[in-house]
Amino acid sequence: MLLQDQIVIVTGGAAGIGGAISRVLVRRGAKVVAVDVDGQAGAELETELGADIAFIQADVRLEETAELAVRTAVERFGGLTGLVNNAHASRQAPFTDLTPEQWDLSFSTGFIATRNFMLAAHPHLAKSGGSIVNFGSGAALVGQPTQAAYASAKEAIRGLSRVVANEWAKENIRVNVVCPMAMTAGVKAWSESAPELYEASLAKVPLGRFGDPETDVAPIVAFLLSDDAKYMTGQTLMADGGANQLY
Repeated sequence: MLLQDQIVIVTGGAAGIGGAISRVLVRRGAKVVAVDVDGQAGAELETELGADIAFIQADVRLEETAELAVRTAVERFGGLTGLVNNAHASRQAPFTDLTPEQWDLSFSTGFIATRNFMLAAHPHLAKSGGSIVNFGSGAALVGQPTQAAYASAKEAIRGLSRVVANEWAKENIRVNVVCPMAMTAGVKAWSESAPELYEASLAKVPLGRFGDPETDVAPIVAFLLSDDAKYMTGQTLMADGGANQLY
């Protein structure tokens, strides 16, 4: 299988895009440590996928969560070869209305969590010549209204990813970014609360639909984690149906 002998941490890995990634990675031969605050979704995922997944219910904002995830991968599965930083919580509001708490939520669950997990994983990825997949967003690339906190954190993640791709290349660690456009529960809620913005975004997708997390986004992540992508680093891949072709 494509990911045989791979051991991967997935943040936000119990539901939504993260849950889809965890499922696809296991089906392709990987062992997965899924970190998520959603205990029910995590328990269901463990029941579904069995011994090939370890679920940790924890807050990704905490440095000790990253350390626990790495320790679990090593103790449960024998090492670590990959990291997927998918988790990110954010609130939408016009720039002038965003509160300090909303800014902190986006940066702590997005950028800071990504930084912490990368640092915790680094010693083991250096041993394995591993792969990191971070998540950006088309909302940041195009400047989607009401997404200032989210877009800012996502672009900070992209900037960090490019720097670390250069710094860690000598250790054969690859760092790439995926920007998805997928129909998740969050996107569905957004489509109902801001239907005009949603329809405007959908109209810009040449393939005419938001992607499916499991069949459209997760396979791209699996590719980047695999040896088939061993000559790719520092790249941003748009899993968005062609919506942002200039990036």
